[in-house]
Amino acid sequence: MTIQIITIDGPSGSGKGTLAAKLADHYQFHLLDSGALYRLLGLSLHQKALLDTLDDVDTLQQSVTIAMHLDIVFKTTETGTTILLDGEDVTQTIRTERVGEFASKVAAIPALRAALVERQHAFAQMPGLVADGRDMATSIFPQAQAKIYLTASAESRAARRVKQLQGMGLDVKISDILANIQARDKRDMERAVAPLKPAVDAYIIDSSELNIDEVFKLMTDYVDTHLAK
Repeated sequence: MTIQIITIDGPSGSGKGTLAAKLADHYQFHLLDSGALYRLLGLSLHQKALLDTLDDVDTLQQSVTIAMHLDIVFKTTETGTTILLDGEDVTQTIRTERVGEFASKVAAIPALRAALVERQHAFAQMPGLVADGRDMATSIFPQAQAKIYLTASAESRAARRVKQLQGMGLDVKISDILANIQARDKRDMERAVAPLKPAVDAYIIDSSELNIDEVFKLMTDYVDTHLAK
């Protein structure tokens, strides 16, 4: 039987993670948060003091080995997903802006991206998979039956991030968050390997003026017509 795959790509802060989890629960599919993988690798390399010397050949090779053997566990419950790295709960830690910057550094290096590709492919299991990221449809799962590109204005994404981070008890400024989002968008869209862009056959949704229920309805209406019966 064919493994059914739904991809959700888009820029940071567009709501991919929340909606991917809702879709996975709705269809009872497995979930891949590819952005978390890059954040987890970035955090791990930072903790090992390797992140700032990736231009060194020996450091890069060591980092590739680490990427291939990361001890990651995704625990999904009714209240959300808990992420463990080396047995430690890093669910909140990896969502900070600082770790987001670590992830962008990792994602810009072809050798590290390649080391994580097979790990991502392994998530595709029966009955199906919802894969959330930046290049799921264009690079990792081009065979996906349903491809969604979720976007929103940088301003609306910054406002959402501020609300999310303040909810975590962090003191942040929207001007700083907006600048980080715009810089990350530019880096992700201009990188040489698998740049952020919609697949040619993707269903594009702009969530700037939509709430989560409205976006979810658009997604399920689209997915229902594209998954194999």
